[in-house]
Amino acid sequence: MFDETVGLTVIILAIATLYAAVGQAGASGYLAVMGIAGLDPATMKPAALALNLLVAAIGTARFARAGLFDWRAFYPFGVLGMPFSFLGGTLHLPPHLYYPLVGAILLLAALELARSTWAARGMPEGTDPVKPPFLPALAAGAAVGFLSGMTGTGGGIFLAPLILLMGWVETRRAAAVSAAYNLLNSAAALAGTWTAAAAL
Repeated sequence: MFDETVGLTVIILAIATLYAAVGQAGASGYLAVMGIAGLDPATMKPAALALNLLVAAIGTARFARAGLFDWRAFYPFGVLGMPFSFLGGTLHLPPHLYYPLVGAILLLAALELARSTWAARGMPEGTDPVKPPFLPALAAGAAVGFLSGMTGTGGGIFLAPLILLMGWVETRRAAAVSAAYNLLNSAAALAGTWTAAAAL
């Protein structure tokens, strides 16, 4: 048991390091590893969110210090992202629904990241981005927030591909916006999870 715990810790640390290098917080990776390890969804979701919160806080601080964070690109997504993430966090799906949903989300996220990476090749660094249109950004922030809160992902893994595909933000600034979105949504979803658990 001790060896399994140490192995899981080392793998999660490696995931956190790799994800942080590209502006993500790693929740999708943590969930994949914990799912393979056979942990219960009631454990997986808050654990992934707590780890996400820590890594996203570090990433957000570093991007802000480097002058890469664009408030105008971020706030339309965050306005509804946080409350919907809290709402999603209060929902606890049974294992027979949770595992397939998380698996599908991980596959979709991988496809979206690959597609957005290809699309981003056409946008050189320093390109002036088109600011996200407010209403579509509100809707996207709410939808991603609810889904991420329900499953225990921070949401940045979906937000970054979206804003890159739409050409709203160049790659490094997209990573900065994604890190901040992960930070706030993870905090909101974790608060929702705790609120629901306290009410039981």
